[in-house]
Amino acid sequence: MTGTPRPASRPTSQSASRPLPARTIDYRHSAQFVPILEHLGCSLLVSTYAAGKVVSVGAIDGQLHLGFSNFQQAMGIAPPQSGTFANAHSQTQPSTQGDIIAVGGPNLIWFLKDAGPLANQVDPAGTYDRAFLVRESFVTGNISIHEMGWGQEQELWVVNTLFSCLATLHEDFNFVPRWQPSFIDRLAPEDRCHLNGMAMVDGLPRYVSCLGLSNAPRGWRENKADGGSLIDVQSGELIAGGFCMPHSPRMHQGKLFMLDSGKGLLVTVDPADGTVDEVASYPGYGRGLAFAGQFAFVGMSRARERSVFGGVPICESSNEMRCGVVAIDLVSGRSVAFIEFESGVEELFDIQVIVGSRRTVLCGPYPREDQQKPVWVVPPPNVVSKLSSQHQAGSVKRRR
Repeated sequence: MTGTPRPASRPTSQSASRPLPARTIDYRHSAQFVPILEHLGCSLLVSTYAAGKVVSVGAIDGQLHLGFSNFQQAMGIAPPQSGTFANAHSQTQPSTQGDIIAVGGPNLIWFLKDAGPLANQVDPAGTYDRAFLVRESFVTGNISIHEMGWGQEQELWVVNTLFSCLATLHEDFNFVPRWQPSFIDRLAPEDRCHLNGMAMVDGLPRYVSCLGLSNAPRGWRENKADGGSLIDVQSGELIAGGFCMPHSPRMHQGKLFMLDSGKGLLVTVDPADGTVDEVASYPGYGRGLAFAGQFAFVGMSRARERSVFGGVPICESSNEMRCGVVAIDLVSGRSVAFIEFESGVEELFDIQVIVGSRRTVLCGPYPREDQQKPVWVVPPPNVVSKLSSQHQAGSVKRRR
């Protein structure tokens, strides 16, 4: 998969052994998007859901670089967190150490490990300053995974939208339900309130967004224009309501931000009294919010499907809707830069910032589809003997 800036475009190349579906992705960006990324010294990861990609966005030497990795129905992304799993043989997490990225899919979660200095050797050599290699996956079944976040001791928290709960992982189960809104009376695969967003504070989920306060199967659809709510996980109390299909609550610099998605607004919410203040607007259905310095990066989608988005304010001007990422200056409250996908991608879900990396590459589960050379990480001969013991920390074990 390759993406190209407008006006040039080219489809996915064809495999020598079998043809691959062609997808043309055209994009354009404003003049300030590259300088902002270069100033921040970071790169972005963007999940595209329907297009089945995670896009890495970086800027070096005045040029914007996009990489496309295939992850079926990619949704939430848990960005890397420095540290080590407390127990390499934990029953709640994969047996890996170091910085990990988790990518949620339709019925599983992929785990990608930081390749460290090997990043410089990923083809083409010398191109990337950080690489993440897919190493494990965990099958959750189709639970409609939305946002995810690393918690204490790198425990992965998952927004389980189908079962209207927050969950963690355990090798004996598809998921472990850990919290649900007080108005949900039982665990059932019925997407009752469309729980979707999660803000982590001090290693625990603290705030969640949902599209309605319904306890009926898919009942959130009845009041989608103004039934959206923000809930305090710790107390279980409603903080604020009246939102239109909200997403992506986040804590940044002591403030609670959220996307009032159906209105195309970035807002702040005071957890103490529920006061809502508008920060900025953008021309799209908002999903995905990340911060770096004084900038907020907001994901915009073209909401075309009328059965879900009919009656949503932002969709009344569907011809003006854009799909891409907008950078908002939090000091001025102005949208100052953007990247827009003009074809090939219609909707985004999540955005995450990779701090300290100007150009990140993901080596995902489908290298041929990604037009990447395969990467193998193998211990040198002098290390093999040290790993031969079945009790060696880091070895992979499964119960019989």
